[in-house]
Amino acid sequence: MSTPDAPEAVQATLEAVQAALAAEHAAVYGYGVVGGRIGDDREDEAQAAYAAHRAQRDALVRTVRDLGGAPAAAAPAYALPFPVPDAASAVRLAAVLEDRVAGVYSDLVRAAEGPLRREAAGSLREAAVRAVRWRGSGVAFPGLAERSGRPAR
Repeated sequence: MSTPDAPEAVQATLEAVQAALAAEHAAVYGYGVVGGRIGDDREDEAQAAYAAHRAQRDALVRTVRDLGGAPAAAAPAYALPFPVPDAASAVRLAAVLEDRVAGVYSDLVRAAEGPLRREAAGSLREAAVRAVRWRGSGVAFPGLAERSGRPAR
């Protein structure tokens, strides 16, 4: 993950990209659970989100390599924040996944510059929009738990 000769700014950016990659790995796993429990009426939405997170994960792997790092591998499994026995809890999980992803992209926006910053802002926006769709309501400052009025998950 670290390169000893990298300037501080590049190292901070690399760490933020690695955090985003880790969140995308977890989101891909989480959407596997969502897809197994979601009702037929929202199955297409879950599949689209799953595909979007896979694409983001793959893009972040390339970005980590471009920054001189070794991409963090996915864990074999991830702890879910609560049991997901039915479609209602699957919808809640999807919203939580998007909130978490938005949070790490918020950090990446702060750490990055130029095109990577714009890409991170776009990814933050996409996660926030998906969270609103899943939850049915939005937050004032997506990706910033301390300002959203919602507790961090």
